[in-house]
Amino acid sequence: MDSLTHLCLIISIIPSLLASSANAQLSTTFYATSCPNLQTIVRNAMRQASARDSRLPAPILRLFFHDCFVQGCDASLLLDDTNSFTGEKTAIPNQSTRGYEAIDAIKTQVEAACSATVSCADILALATRDGVVLETVPLGRRDSRTANLNAANSQIPSPFAGLSTLISQFAAKGLSARDMTALSGAHTLGFSRCLAFRTRIYNETNIDPAFARSRRANCPASGGDNNLVPLDGTPAGFDLNYYQSLVNRRGLLHSDQELFNGGSQDALVRTYSTNRATFFSDFAAAMVKMGNISPLTGTNGEIRRNCRVLN
Repeated sequence: MDSLTHLCLIISIIPSLLASSANAQLSTTFYATSCPNLQTIVRNAMRQASARDSRLPAPILRLFFHDCFVQGCDASLLLDDTNSFTGEKTAIPNQSTRGYEAIDAIKTQVEAACSATVSCADILALATRDGVVLETVPLGRRDSRTANLNAANSQIPSPFAGLSTLISQFAAKGLSARDMTALSGAHTLGFSRCLAFRTRIYNETNIDPAFARSRRANCPASGGDNNLVPLDGTPAGFDLNYYQSLVNRRGLLHSDQELFNGGSQDALVRTYSTNRATFFSDFAAAMVKMGNISPLTGTNGEIRRNCRVLN
């Protein structure tokens, strides 16, 4: 079963979550009059982009996560550096991000249909929905005119972080430890660079030896920093394999295995490893909460015509 088939199961869960969790200033019908074809445009564009690059949903979700954790979900991450402006793309956690071209392509199509109407922040939220969640999301965000490189370096959770640090960083954004553990399930999709997990597979002891040996084959003790390895055994499937891997001490990143290492999240990880309905429900709820982190609304910010530059 592929990731889209798995995630269709979430559809019946999300509408009630949206109704109860959405920020009061955001609305699932925000563009119903001003850009009535928006949902179709973004959905079709994401399907086309994903057909060309089946790995795209994971990077788009990562962009959304990294954007929301710095200044809120305001598309600050999408801004390019200029001679007079420093963005967030060169922050250490963002140097391996990708998917910007897909957002650019969607923005171009949306601008052709509804000029200067839909924010890049909302386009990123919708692209994430169509790549991962497959349901409506609250809209009405506006785009930031600022970025924060220092915050990107300090506030985005590190693959080397311990459990207490992870819980604190998520709590600072209004997300609970349960939200954190559910959102970490996004690592059931995609790949990681050798640089992010080398220390774990060579130096840590809470790891299955056979798993460590298998990952060393594509991640030497030195060099090969950009070699890619799947985050779990089914990198194209949105399933329970990520949590099952943690239970078996096969978490690829240090921060992953911290969720199941004799700490407060062990019981929840065991639940997610066997209970699809609970994980999907919690993941959907946590995604909505994350999407509501400090949105710019009303007359704050702007509606960028090009997601990479200020108007």
